[in-house]
Amino acid sequence: MNMDGQNWPALMNGQLWLKQVRETNRYSERFGLTLSEEDMALLFTERNLALKAEQRVEFGQSILPQIIYAFCDSSFLSQNNYAETLIRLQEIFYLYKNEMQDEITDEELIHFMREQFETVCYGDFDYLEGTCLNIFSQAIRAGYRGYQNTQGYGEFQKFDIVQRWDRRLYLEALRELC
Repeated sequence: MNMDGQNWPALMNGQLWLKQVRETNRYSERFGLTLSEEDMALLFTERNLALKAEQRVEFGQSILPQIIYAFCDSSFLSQNNYAETLIRLQEIFYLYKNEMQDEITDEELIHFMREQFETVCYGDFDYLEGTCLNIFSQAIRAGYRGYQNTQGYGEFQKFDIVQRWDRRLYLEALRELC
């Protein structure tokens, strides 16, 4: 702290974070999504709470811009739920960085999260967090490293315990009902 009571490193980190997040608006507005100044203030507060809860520290580049760039074209995001979705994704990210013992890179985790969010979870955070990421993190803690060759893409199918219907099975079941 300096003589006027300001914690300059924290203040500078907050200004850098705000600049990075503001820059994402130029990209995300193509998809009808923008963050207001109030949204950004809320996201910054929630980021700090999540970091504290997970006992993590961020230096330099925040993970939020990467999350925004990866998810802003999701079919499950709208302007109405944009800030809340980013808060939840940020919380899930920090939690699973810990659960995976930092064995996975930020990019690999974000790729995995995005792919499952769109294809397996259909926008359901509870399924993403409680099933997909939980199963995947168990595999990583057990020593699985195959995701390094795929950057986190196409990994969940190797561990998915839920048998899913395919188009042929669906049409067959539908014919039986008629």
